[in-house]
Amino acid sequence: MVTLPTDLATLRERLSGPLPGHDAIMVMSGYQRPDLARVMAQEPPPRRSAVLVLLHPVEKALHTLLMLRPAYDGVHSGQVGFPGGHHEPDDADDAATALREFGEETGADVEGFTILRTMTPVYIPPSRALVTPVLAYATALGPLRPDPREVASLIHTPVAHLLRDDILKRTRMHVRAAGRELDVPYWDVQGHVVWGATALMIAELRSMFGA
Repeated sequence: MVTLPTDLATLRERLSGPLPGHDAIMVMSGYQRPDLARVMAQEPPPRRSAVLVLLHPVEKALHTLLMLRPAYDGVHSGQVGFPGGHHEPDDADDAATALREFGEETGADVEGFTILRTMTPVYIPPSRALVTPVLAYATALGPLRPDPREVASLIHTPVAHLLRDDILKRTRMHVRAAGRELDVPYWDVQGHVVWGATALMIAELRSMFGA
């Protein structure tokens, strides 16, 4: 069983190595995402986005926070992901985008959050968004006031749950990027189907923790 530190200094050291990327889960996905170099050469370029992968202790156990998006007329309707969104002109970098969006969507006070590092970007073809996961730490999450326009529910998740092997499952669904129905891998996170870009981010996080 993987031992998970909950203090900032140990986490910073534990997560400072080379990024493992998404190769392992991409082999299982049944289709290939576009190469990032080709994506960045597109005209117009993809829209920059960022999400915040927040690590924080709850009763001495390391947790993170996912969110279920409401049903709406859009490509991410009803999906589970990390809080985040598109880059705005006033955002200094991806970390600023991720922090701002996290605060707007969850109502959290992000002032005391510490940025650990960025993870491997993921391109999402249907929305033409290049999403950079930003790994952060908070000693406490504090009160939350989720925006109902953006958040159907918040999913408080122990990181140890994400590291379990038995949460990797498969289901049949239509994949817009592939243009057909595929048998795709997903993470069963407390009964929620987590697939696509967020599944890749969780796969990389698992590898960073040695799972």
